[in-house]
Amino acid sequence: MYANRYHSTASRPAGAGGALLISGAMILGLYFAGPTIAPGVFRTPPIVIDNIPIETPKPADPKPQPQNDRRKTVTTPLPHVPDRVVDLPTDHGGIAGTDAIGPVSTEPPGPIGPVGGGAVTVDPPRPPVLIGPSVDPRYEALLQPPYPPAAIRRGTEGSVTARVLIGADGRVKAIDIVKSPSDDLSEATRKQALARWRFKPATRDGVPVEGWKTMTLRFQIVE
Repeated sequence: MYANRYHSTASRPAGAGGALLISGAMILGLYFAGPTIAPGVFRTPPIVIDNIPIETPKPADPKPQPQNDRRKTVTTPLPHVPDRVVDLPTDHGGIAGTDAIGPVSTEPPGPIGPVGGGAVTVDPPRPPVLIGPSVDPRYEALLQPPYPPAAIRRGTEGSVTARVLIGADGRVKAIDIVKSPSDDLSEATRKQALARWRFKPATRDGVPVEGWKTMTLRFQIVE
């Protein structure tokens, strides 16, 4: 019994050393197994200040001002010097003036004659030359209108007087019956004048113009 107690007492120092070795090995393993932190990681880097030169802007070149080549010439007027009045002797007397006004004539002034003298005769304006219309001989056979059958049956005879307006082309533009024995003779004359009558027109200084002419036609029944 005593022998077993001695044996256990002697083995305690060896167990403690082994425990220390195991603990040291574990500490070394943890040391080498942990992350490696480089020295100086948590240090603040120094601030580096660089001086950057600032360029100063150059002033803009002033624009050349246009030079006026014209030179102003200032002329100073000379002082006015009045002429001297010199009394010169003369044999003539002074000119006398008067405020008196003579009588005023109410007669109208006479005609102004020519500068060179002599009478000037002014011719009166010449009246225009007027020539009345006349029958064109080429159409003279067409002046007499056809005798109306009703007037022949009634035995109506007589003269028809008509006043016609002849244009510048020689044609009848209008007709006015002045005298007629019956209406059918007046109508026959009117139709013939407007359709068939031709004239030489009236003229004014040789220029054809309109003009009036009186025509008389005789209606007579011939057996």
